[in-house]
Amino acid sequence: MENADCKWVCTWGCAVSVADRRPENYAKDLTLRYPIKNMLDGSAIRITLSNFCGNEPIAVTRAYAAKSAGESSVDPQTLTQITFNSSHSAVINNGCSLVSDTIPLDVKRGETITISLYFKDFTHMRTAVTVTGPFSGGYYAAGDYSAAEALPAAFSRPTNVYYFLSSVDVFTDNNARAVICYGDSITAQSWCGYLAQRVLDSDNKNTAIVRRAASGTRILRQYDNITYESYGLRGKIRFPAEIPVTAGADTVIIQQGINDIIHPVGTDVNIFRPWSDLPTAEEITDGLKRYLSLAHEYGLKAYLGTPLPIEGWRTYAPFREDLRCRVNDWMRSTADSDGCIDFDLALRNPENPSAFADGFDSGDHLHPSDKAYKKMAATVPEKILTKG
Repeated sequence: MENADCKWVCTWGCAVSVADRRPENYAKDLTLRYPIKNMLDGSAIRITLSNFCGNEPIAVTRAYAAKSAGESSVDPQTLTQITFNSSHSAVINNGCSLVSDTIPLDVKRGETITISLYFKDFTHMRTAVTVTGPFSGGYYAAGDYSAAEALPAAFSRPTNVYYFLSSVDVFTDNNARAVICYGDSITAQSWCGYLAQRVLDSDNKNTAIVRRAASGTRILRQYDNITYESYGLRGKIRFPAEIPVTAGADTVIIQQGINDIIHPVGTDVNIFRPWSDLPTAEEITDGLKRYLSLAHEYGLKAYLGTPLPIEGWRTYAPFREDLRCRVNDWMRSTADSDGCIDFDLALRNPENPSAFADGFDSGDHLHPSDKAYKKMAATVPEKILTKG
């Protein structure tokens, strides 16, 4: 499909990460169905399936796209079979991804598109990420219901784990663009969804919010053991795998670093979390500088979001608070980024800046409350959401 006035833009996305290792790590005769909130008008869509974290090839037996009819149901009149290199099935090698052929489906901003994937044979369920909050969640079913109008209640369940589906792109107006939200569990939770809702509620018809976030991830380290490997890939691997492949993106918001600070506790407490993993402020900022340099190399504007208060978190200590503050001070003053979004200032208690303000703590003293996530979404400057 060619049109000088149109281009492909990502309307939805997930990070590439590692599924939690369980004995039932393989699935067979499985349907995955994911409703996707679309943020752009377009004449066609395409999807990207990723096996980036897999250890072996996966075989997709068949896949369908349709407009949602609510929850796990689809509008059967819009049901369209997805092909890959003109085939209804596909094999994706480990470490690789695959972009579908163009899917002729007229879509509107604010509509929900449903993607259904069926895996007939044993499939290693390893490339996955968990996402919660607004516009998140899907379904899985035992059996082939990829083309079904609705999933049978007796054989299906909801899930917030996204397997393999990493991007949905829309063939849309040439002025459209995507803003990427990159980070860890705080970004994998609600604020990106509220930011997307903010855009959908506005007159801004040309911006999509794309979430690339994986819980537990750090800038500098990753866990190479089955207990914690689901905490995801280090930034050196993740960032180049997630950011430049986001079609139509011109901006990235980076909100990461707190896990680098809070994870190390010493091998006497946890054999997988040595003190040697604790970075200096300079090491964290050097990691962030690498992100910024890469983003600019990809042609994106890059904004830094300050890590949030952590007083009361189970590993909280004054030296961690000092490290967090030094990183935040650098973010606020550096000329290497295109700007700083001061989430910390927006959510902290003005009388006790190391802690959340009243009503902004989820209860674990690390993750914000739903009210605080709404505040984070409201804190993003309008200029970032408007193409300029």
